[in-house]
Amino acid sequence: MGEQNQGMGQDPLDFLSPLTLIGVKAKDAKGLLPLMMLMVIIFLLLVFWENELNEDVVSSTIEQLHVDYPQSDVPMRYCNYMILQRVIREPDNTCKKEHVFIHKRARNINSICTSPNRSACQNQSSTLCFRSETKFKMTVCQLIEGTRYPACRYYNFHTKGFVLVTCDDIGPVNIQRYVE
Repeated sequence: MGEQNQGMGQDPLDFLSPLTLIGVKAKDAKGLLPLMMLMVIIFLLLVFWENELNEDVVSSTIEQLHVDYPQSDVPMRYCNYMILQRVIREPDNTCKKEHVFIHKRARNINSICTSPNRSACQNQSSTLCFRSETKFKMTVCQLIEGTRYPACRYYNFHTKGFVLVTCDDIGPVNIQRYVE
């Protein structure tokens, strides 16, 4: 029996301790605890940070998504540039089929929610849409190529039209559509 315990220490139960077999003493294992806790905290921070980034895309305001005042000086490929710059896409990372940039101050768009011109939104009978009282200058971007963001290519045209928005207590929530 003495030959079997050779090199394992004096205690015959040393073979039961996995830390002893891999060369880590109990006092060294206790020193790893703060490092392991730090690694768990970093992992959790990264997970929450990633979720925050995804929420930012979803919770962008109308101003961030649709207002371009004064109009950006992009002589060619205006829509392609603006959609990439503002990271405009569907929640599942597909290309938006149509997007509108309005060339008016944000306060003009915010005032739409006080418009007397309201009706049930198209496809959402219980939600009210508010229509602007005046026509706004805008650039309409229509998807011509691509399905997954950022490989989206757009055709753009300039128009003037009324804007229909949904509102909450704070102001406009979503642009539903425009009417020329």
